[in-house]
Amino acid sequence: MEAVALYLGAALVGGLIAVLLRLPPLVGFLAAGFALGAGGAPDLPYLESIADLGVVLLLFAIGLKLDVRTLLRPEIWLTTVVHMAVSVAIAFGFLGLIAVIGFGFVAGESVGALALVGFALSFSSTVFVVKVLDDRSDTTALYGRIAVGVLVMQDVAAVTFLSLSSGEAPSPWALLLFLLIPGSWVLHRIWDRAGHGELQALFGVSVAVVLGFGLFELVGIDGDVGALVVGALLSSHPQAGELSRSLMTFKDLMLVAFFVQIGLHGTPHLLEIGLALLLLLILPFQVAAYAVVLWLMRLRRRTSFLASLVLANYSEFGIIVVAVGASTGVLEDQWVVVISLAVAFSFGVSAIVNRRGVELATRLSRLLPARASDRLHPDDRLVDVGDADALVLGLGRLGAATYARLRDEYGLSVVGVEHDRTRVTALEDEGYEVVRADATDLEFWTRVQRAGRVKVAVLAMPFHNANLIALTRLQAAGFTGKVAAVARYDDDVAELQRHGADAVFHLYGSAGFALADHAADVLLQGLGPAAPEHHPPAHPGDALDVLKPLDRDTDPV
Repeated sequence: MEAVALYLGAALVGGLIAVLLRLPPLVGFLAAGFALGAGGAPDLPYLESIADLGVVLLLFAIGLKLDVRTLLRPEIWLTTVVHMAVSVAIAFGFLGLIAVIGFGFVAGESVGALALVGFALSFSSTVFVVKVLDDRSDTTALYGRIAVGVLVMQDVAAVTFLSLSSGEAPSPWALLLFLLIPGSWVLHRIWDRAGHGELQALFGVSVAVVLGFGLFELVGIDGDVGALVVGALLSSHPQAGELSRSLMTFKDLMLVAFFVQIGLHGTPHLLEIGLALLLLLILPFQVAAYAVVLWLMRLRRRTSFLASLVLANYSEFGIIVVAVGASTGVLEDQWVVVISLAVAFSFGVSAIVNRRGVELATRLSRLLPARASDRLHPDDRLVDVGDADALVLGLGRLGAATYARLRDEYGLSVVGVEHDRTRVTALEDEGYEVVRADATDLEFWTRVQRAGRVKVAVLAMPFHNANLIALTRLQAAGFTGKVAAVARYDDDVAELQRHGADAVFHLYGSAGFALADHAADVLLQGLGPAAPEHHPPAHPGDALDVLKPLDRDTDPV
């Protein structure tokens, strides 16, 4: 237990120091790992297993949000292939220059060895990038979807390399994995029975570890890929988002072990630290390569740079690649320490850069030529909300009912915003005017073309944090109309009001008033025709109250 206490204490202190320095906690976890390694801390049993479990759950959670069809789009697979080739060439040229100068052990490496290191540096970290996107709530944003798609394709390339380098092809039994596609129907039915509590979380962990990691490893395919694939097979289940959120805390705690473990690959010397720092000079060229390739895919300049900046780091797969190279004698053992340091340093630099990534992407966008809107990628063109009086953000049951009442009872022209493709199609078939977008995505608000007439925005998404982010981004986009929101709890109501919401509908509290009204109506009807006419009291906090001062004939806001 002494070793456990030491590691926990070091991780906590490192995370707190990072937060005080306004850096993501994971930078502190990395620093704690290097401090423990340099200080000769005792080995902690099962640390690697805990770290592996965190990565498996992370990839499973990505799969739950993944639309596999997006991987077939040119902006995903072609960007990955072109960027990987360019990145390897840049890294090879940079390392060749260092070798010519005669810097340390690099001078003695062969051409093949330098090319292998360049290949190791061409990957971006799935763990780090998804963590950044989660913190921004941008996983479903266009640039976030592109970044995740590129990461998945890179992971496939890494797994292919590892399979080939081992000299062993996957087992012929691997073909049976295709049975998981029809077998996902059985998993869906089991999931239906699991409910919404701890049994659902246990179901998710079991599927990710047993069917995902374990089964794929058994037939000679990397288990991390298996976790991602199984998650994708379950992504169409209605409770996929709920399961992903229920695993979040557990997954984040496991990932602390992953980041701490990176620092335990060896005690670095000054030469290795210097070389790792030099390798960071490649990152700006990789950002430029990503941005240019994505821009050539007809994405907006700002979207291209947002995706490029979030991908500007090295990957834990790079450590694995050089470790395989060292074990086969292609590389010197020192490369494992160097790449481990470079990965850790890149996380720190990328964390600092992406803290202001939106502002930086806006400035960098001037470096690329602009395109007319009709020549842009269909998913990245300007959004025209027409002459809408109201926007309803989130069209679940509550949002759809709000849309219908604003349209039918208040006579407003309404546009809904919903990110779920299936839901959008169903609502359009019912006569709703819907824009497919993520209301928490700042990119959406920067793409809205004609929002000057909108008088009220209703935040009807089911999760408080999503509504809070949308409120903040509405304000950042310069929206000056009224904002109404829904909340479940008292502290959520207070937080939304504190951040500028004009009216907040307390879902549970107002439901109590509505239930009392219905009960009173039933009672009064039972008293017969002599009973006095009952008028339900106005619901305190009712979000529709915000519409009372609005006049459709007034000038647009």
